[in-house]
Amino acid sequence: MYRRIDRNLIHKGRIIDLYSDTIKIDGEDKTVTFDFIDHKGAAAMIPIDSDGKIIMVRQYRNAIDGYSLEIPAGSKNPGEDSTSCAIRECQEETGYIAGEVYHLIDVYTTVAFSNERISIFYTTGIKAGRQRLDDDEFVTVERHSIDELTDMIFNGEITDAKTVAGILALKAKLENNQ
Repeated sequence: MYRRIDRNLIHKGRIIDLYSDTIKIDGEDKTVTFDFIDHKGAAAMIPIDSDGKIIMVRQYRNAIDGYSLEIPAGSKNPGEDSTSCAIRECQEETGYIAGEVYHLIDVYTTVAFSNERISIFYTTGIKAGRQRLDDDEFVTVERHSIDELTDMIFNGEITDAKTVAGILALKAKLENNQ
């Protein structure tokens, strides 16, 4: 049994906080240290247009020093619930206003060192609006079929965890409901 006996803040960030946790292992006369990233929570939306195409965003990601094709997503604002966050992020990043919204799945992105949990939704009946990007966001909007996106996942073109989980969960849901 593991038990945290100490947590020290190493860095306080805009989106995440980095801690060093000291963990006692029961039955052992030793402790271990783990890095821990505390995330404020996030949400994502899979917008589906009237042609059945999924609206995706391509953007530069510093962590991978490259571009990534993803479902629109972002961190929750203080006091914001997951559904509202997903709806807001959808419009901000794609310019599309959500219609009917359905919860799909929740995922922890990297359980080895972070508590980041992303609630993933999908929406139909979307309406065109305008993008409202953050100052540091530069996003290209793309439309793809679910089969194209699934192929891109298995070809290694889409590697973002929330996108892989969301697209595969949506594909399974659509196939099971038909």
